[in-house]
Amino acid sequence: MLLFLNVIYVLIAIAMIALILMQRGAGAQAGSGFGSGASGTVFGSRGASNFLSKSTKWLAIAFFVISLFMAWNASNGNRAASGPAAAEQGGLMSEVPAAPAAPAPGSATVPTAPAPATTVPAAPANSAAPANPEPATQQQPAPAQPASGG
Repeated sequence: MLLFLNVIYVLIAIAMIALILMQRGAGAQAGSGFGSGASGTVFGSRGASNFLSKSTKWLAIAFFVISLFMAWNASNGNRAASGPAAAEQGGLMSEVPAAPAAPAPGSATVPTAPAPATTVPAAPANSAAPANPEPATQQQPAPAQPASGG
């Protein structure tokens, strides 16, 4: 049903565009007084304005009615499929973990990372450890010298 309605909707939109482009503007009447207007028309003695304007009016009414129906159907179609069980399921987003709540702006609490463990195993009593051990340093590679082309 909805696929058929979408096809009709697009066809009405295309027909409205064509009918609007075929109509004359308001300034077209002034040009006919100087001899540039055609006296014979395809749509009869009254001209195309009556037929095209009425057709455009009815196509516009149908376009808006279909638009309103499709919007109503989209909003009520989701409610009919959803019930208490569907609300508890959460759909696809139920598998995503919840993000932690952000602190309020201007609050004094600042989140901090947990402190690392500071327990160090005790050295055996009979080992001869140096009194002031030097930290081990790593050798840094020397910076590369730019090649001078001369």
